[in-house]
Amino acid sequence: MCIFTHQEIKIFDWNDVRFFLELSRKGRLTEVARALKVDHTTVSRRVLSLEEKLDSKLFESTARGYVLTQAGERLLPQAEAMESASAAIQDTVGGENKTLTGTVRLGVPEGFGSQFLAKELTEFQELHPEIELEFVANDRFVSLSKREADLSITLARPQSGRLISKKLTDYRLRLYATKDYLKRHDPITSVDDLRNHNFISYIDELVPDPQLLYLSDIIGNPQVGLKSSSIVFQFQATLAGAGVSILHCFVAEEYPELVCLLPDEIQIERTFWLNTPEDIHDLARIKAVSQFLSEVVRRRHKKLMGET
Repeated sequence: MCIFTHQEIKIFDWNDVRFFLELSRKGRLTEVARALKVDHTTVSRRVLSLEEKLDSKLFESTARGYVLTQAGERLLPQAEAMESASAAIQDTVGGENKTLTGTVRLGVPEGFGSQFLAKELTEFQELHPEIELEFVANDRFVSLSKREADLSITLARPQSGRLISKKLTDYRLRLYATKDYLKRHDPITSVDDLRNHNFISYIDELVPDPQLLYLSDIIGNPQVGLKSSSIVFQFQATLAGAGVSILHCFVAEEYPELVCLLPDEIQIERTFWLNTPEDIHDLARIKAVSQFLSEVVRRRHKKLMGET
């Protein structure tokens, strides 16, 4: 006679996996609780429940927050695949006529997000009122693999990661100062004249991307009296007459008090890239945002290039 034993199979809850993913990305119970709109004790309980079901310790608590154990590292890619599959089911099974819903987070360069995109969003809200947009204003690379954002706009095309990247748009920067500043200082009729003027620029060691170190290409050793890691701060300081600076044309040319200096000699062109993780690229809400961004920059191309 054969005796068969049956080992109990513990089924874990997908919602517990969501809490695991958020804690792996944020590292702190309070931040996860804030993001998922629950109490921090609920986060702890959900993670413990998953650990019990899997019979594995997934996190170590450290002074820096919660970090994944080896078991947690092994679970992470599987959990991300579950997350992507869940989102795909919601998008594809819900019916083509269903109103698009959900949250889409974008990592965007500070100047482009606050000074350009923010002015174009009313149209998107009218088209897709149920999609909630979140903007992470950050010129540094936002990690899409860690789900810090669903899409990112970068100054360079990423060279690694399972991403789909496409050129979003070119844009142009020029040299500007206020009329008041120019009245108070020596005239600028050539590049050589710039050596006698005060510049506003980035803090070299904090520059978010080497492509932004264009000032030294124009003047070998510029006299920089004011530095900031924020392009919005640089713009406001220039507008206040504190010095000369390189600014995005799509911002500066909206202000009549700013004068474009040496436009034939000094113009800098750069490119924005739009990046999406492969596994969520075809989700309807992601495609809606991506298509909207592409359409906006197509319509506003002259503005972005300073040709208006």
